[in-house]
Amino acid sequence: MPPRPKTRTEEVADAIRAKIAARTLGTGDRLPSVRGFAAAMKVSPSTIVEAYDRLAAEGTIRARPGSGFYVADSRLPPIPLAEMGPRRDRAVDPFWVSRQSLDADLSVEMPGCGWLPAEWMPHAAIRKSLRSLARADDMLLSNYGTTRGSQALRRLLLARFAEEGIAAGADQLLLTGSGTQSIDLVCRFLLSPGDTVLVDDPGYFNFQALLRAHRVELVGVPYTRTGPDMAAFEAALQAHKPRLYLTNSALHNPTGTTIAAPVAHRILRAAAAHDMMIVEDDIFADFEPSPSPRLAVLDGLDRVIRVGSFSKTLSASLRCGYIAGRADWIEGLVDLQVATSFGGPSPVAAEAVADVLTGGSYRKHMAELRQKLARAQERTTERLARLGIVPWTLPRGGFYLWCRLPDGLDSAEVARHAMDLGLVLAPGNVFSPSQSAAPFMRFNVAQSDSARVEETLRIAMDRAASAPIKG
Repeated sequence: MPPRPKTRTEEVADAIRAKIAARTLGTGDRLPSVRGFAAAMKVSPSTIVEAYDRLAAEGTIRARPGSGFYVADSRLPPIPLAEMGPRRDRAVDPFWVSRQSLDADLSVEMPGCGWLPAEWMPHAAIRKSLRSLARADDMLLSNYGTTRGSQALRRLLLARFAEEGIAAGADQLLLTGSGTQSIDLVCRFLLSPGDTVLVDDPGYFNFQALLRAHRVELVGVPYTRTGPDMAAFEAALQAHKPRLYLTNSALHNPTGTTIAAPVAHRILRAAAAHDMMIVEDDIFADFEPSPSPRLAVLDGLDRVIRVGSFSKTLSASLRCGYIAGRADWIEGLVDLQVATSFGGPSPVAAEAVADVLTGGSYRKHMAELRQKLARAQERTTERLARLGIVPWTLPRGGFYLWCRLPDGLDSAEVARHAMDLGLVLAPGNVFSPSQSAAPFMRFNVAQSDSARVEETLRIAMDRAASAPIKG
């Protein structure tokens, strides 16, 4: 026997329940007026009244005399981040590479991870700094960080900005707990749920994960060898009215490319015309052999906010990041960091970073690191070529290669087989909001230059080609 058709009253009640389940209406939100909702649903006001009465009777909403109807305490379970937005195969979920890399044991090779091998980092300089800090004043070892962070480190950063051509004052810089926290604070400060943010496609996968946590709409813009595709960029501005654009300009993650000056100028003109802000993550700056165009430099920290950290060049254990921007915004971000973290980054971490940067060993470390990475890039390119894997472009620095796999291979399937063999890879669609990068893979050249990685990758590719895993 076919089910009974729903009455209009039941349809209205179901529509309200669906909005609550989807979090469009939350606890305490006021429901539309009876007359307004009747017009929207194309029913009589009496139908809306009856539907509201039913919902009130079941406890879904409650009436406030003279005020209207409000959503009751729904007690809905929280939505896991992995379930926000379109459902993805776990192998191409933005969290997949991070989880596999962070939780891997020492026996697992990690060509897909986003950091350098521990033995490449300046441990001698860090240990020397920590020994010095161990003799520091008790206040440094025991107290919270100040609201803007270490004065010594901020002074060093402002001097480095000045060398680039950014004349920033002390009131335009804030230290944070990490580069990721910097972006999180800016998002909290500038965005509301439902706002639109432009991201690169492909672009850094954790940008997607973080923005998803803020419940904003992501619009991907195709990325080229000179920056975002400007025709698509400008079309997205017209169509979506984004609040923010989040990008790496130098040694872009994952492609390794560097923005061209004409593209940078067009981005800034378009952003001004459409009242859009830009967050430029400059975390890879010190890996460049010479400075390339920077949006923050060209803009002078007016519409562009610069963020960065030291986890790639010094230590991911000494977590410390920064935000540079307009003074009035930095003031608001200081309050926001106090509200969410009660002060700036760990004073011990910030002073250790400042001490290492002050010494001459840091410049020597970075010069050696650039040379090692150049050699690793050359050797890794040769190893990948033997497998038919070709770089999309050869970056001028850094440690990423964005590569195309041989025809017919899906990088997610290769990554699944590789994981079974103890190899963590970064498949292309992890980085692609449009899921258009299945033939691509990001390789960390510092973690890929070994015969074991080459042989394991070969086996994973053979297995994916002969018996692809579905689902």
